[in-house]
Amino acid sequence: MEPQVSHQVADSVATVLISHPAKRNAMTAAMWRALPPLLDGLAADPRVRALVLTGEGGTFCAGADISTLRGSPAEAQELAVAAEEALAAFPKPALAVVRGHCVGGGAQLAAACDLRLAQEGALFGVTPAKLGIVYPASSTRRLVALVGPATAKHLLFSGEFIDAERALRTGLVDEVLPEGELGERVAELTRTLVSRSQLTQAAAKEFADGRTDRDAHWARQARGSDDAAEGVAAFLERRPPRFAWSVPAPD
Repeated sequence: MEPQVSHQVADSVATVLISHPAKRNAMTAAMWRALPPLLDGLAADPRVRALVLTGEGGTFCAGADISTLRGSPAEAQELAVAAEEALAAFPKPALAVVRGHCVGGGAQLAAACDLRLAQEGALFGVTPAKLGIVYPASSTRRLVALVGPATAKHLLFSGEFIDAERALRTGLVDEVLPEGELGERVAELTRTLVSRSQLTQAAAKEFADGRTDRDAHWARQARGSDDAAEGVAAFLERRPPRFAWSVPAPD
């Protein structure tokens, strides 16, 4: 099978699969390029209310395919950053599900998701110092926001791997579960996410990411939405809410 980034949609959840098993799901230039338009399509798809990013088999992503760096490391890094930023800008909840290695560009992708669940035994590494690459400013800021300056510096300075338990303690991941429980927990969490108000989620995502200039925009969206009235009515009637607001399709 050719290296690829593919997706499927079921039960309002889009699962995006990184597939390059011959190289531990390392991202080729073509895979980096494919990810932003794939995400754009899923963002505009009204069926999709949440996204899961994961890797084929027992590995999340071992970073960039090093063979693609020989020609132009700067171009390869630009492609990785473009994919990372497209994932960070995805307007619906995005969840990284990490098994095995999550290294380099793979760690960038996981950090760009809103939430990260990991299997026990997973390993995380941010490894530009092993290659003499300057880690992008946007990626560094995102890493610092998750784990703090000290842990970010340790990861970046040393290139050492940390295990899932340390990743949990430092904030790099949100939950660590045994393999036998990980899939069940992902299904449970995504069911919860897709049942909640997309209006609340989309606004909270922008605010949490520092977009405080969008306060007026989201106030207008709230005034034009019936989600709050539906939420209150469902609470009083002791039934699940049926939220109608959805992320608008791009112009």
